Amino acid sequence: MNRKMIYRILGNILIFEGLIMILPFLVSLIYREHTAIYFIITSMVALVIGYILANLKTENKHIYAKEGFIVVAISWIVVSLIGALPFYISGEIPSYVDAFFETVSGFTTTGSSILNNIEGLSKGMLFWRCFTHWIGGMGVLVFVLAFLPQSEGQNMFLMKAEVPGPVVGKLVSKVKMTARILYAIYAFLTALEVVFLLFGGMPLFDSIVHAFSTAGTGGYAIKNSSIAYYNSYYIDMVITAFMLLFGVNFNLYYLLMLKNVKQVFKSEELRWYILIVVAFTGIITVNTLGVYGNVAQSFRYSIFQVASVITTTGFATTDFGMWPMLSQILLLLLMVVGACAGSTGGGMKISRIMILIKSAKSSVKKMVSPRRVSTINVEGKPVDNQVLDFAYSYFVVYALIFFGSVLLLSFENLDIITTLTAPLTCLGNVGPGFGDLIGPVGNFASLSNFSKIVLSFDMLAGRLELFPMILLCYSIKDEISTLCKKTFKR
Repeated sequence: MNRKMIYRILGNILIFEGLIMILPFLVSLIYREHTAIYFIITSMVALVIGYILANLKTENKHIYAKEGFIVVAISWIVVSLIGALPFYISGEIPSYVDAFFETVSGFTTTGSSILNNIEGLSKGMLFWRCFTHWIGGMGVLVFVLAFLPQSEGQNMFLMKAEVPGPVVGKLVSKVKMTARILYAIYAFLTALEVVFLLFGGMPLFDSIVHAFSTAGTGGYAIKNSSIAYYNSYYIDMVITAFMLLFGVNFNLYYLLMLKNVKQVFKSEELRWYILIVVAFTGIITVNTLGVYGNVAQSFRYSIFQVASVITTTGFATTDFGMWPMLSQILLLLLMVVGACAGSTGGGMKISRIMILIKSAKSSVKKMVSPRRVSTINVEGKPVDNQVLDFAYSYFVVYALIFFGSVLLLSFENLDIITTLTAPLTCLGNVGPGFGDLIGPVGNFASLSNFSKIVLSFDMLAGRLELFPMILLCYSIKDEISTLCKKTFKR
């Protein structure tokens, strides 16, 4: 393993994190808050460590798939460890484990929180908290890839390890240009949402931070009652529309830029996405009529929560824990399904669900007609066996991590709803779970530090498509094993 090259890439990422700390620092200065100093301290720590690591000399500058996965996993852990410092050293989140959980939830765009009083944070901290969503939504490394001095092949290994979905491809011939195009589209949609929210009467600061949270499909709000605080049909619909837009594969926006509209609407995954949203919204609207009394209100809350859960954003405008059981179960299913591949959303991804369903259908047909030769097609193309195997493996690993996390959380003797849905919402990067404790009007503050660390792992695993974190664990195991062998030989 090329350790020095991993350290150099990690150094570049820490330099990047140190530089972006300037933004919350400026926000703190604008609002004349003493918290500005804590962003400078954290920025200096990140820049110094980053500079030392980035300037390590190494003759071998090549990295391959294994290093790509490992450096992505380590990078997300380290940026979370450093990113938690402003919360902790300022005293606004007194526990470092809580600060780490909140930061991991931010960068992974999960949106699960330990804060009982969000409005008690300073403006600078609120900005930083939501800005982590925006950075993590498209990916820390996707941004850095636009500037990293690596070869195209190495950049592709990093991008494959971070970008969500079963298949990752380049929009154009160079990975750097692909990263720049992705972030340009991302920034444009974010700015557009800010404009629409301003038209709805939302203050400028609120509009910017909520656009960050929507773009990253994270769900951090700056009010204790989330988006419900504004009590505006217009704002609800604007955020709903943009949540759904950010849940779409960004490759399709690039096709729109090229005016290839026909190719966009040929996307099978997009059609499934629209169908699921329409069908689930319709069912929940009818099912919750008894709660809200009229179709308009029922539709308003139903489509918002469907969009919030399927895109794994996690905003809330109502307590869906009070909905009929059918509606709650449908939202639970959406937690697992997630958004489109190549979007900022989490979950298993619709494309992967499509592959698994079509594979199961093909297997049933073969049982009926053993000599039948069938091909699994997605987006009009045959699915490669490697992609199919990866989808199976992903599903199995997802289930193993979920059940393992449930087992670990069971030692805390929580109620069964919390024990089951806490790992599910963190693995899916959704945010709120079900039940009184971690539901849309609750938070994760009362959980033990052990449970918060387990759930932090789940959030990182879910955001990084599981395998980078698994490979990192294997790598650590191998390092410990090698060290033990050397020690016993002596």
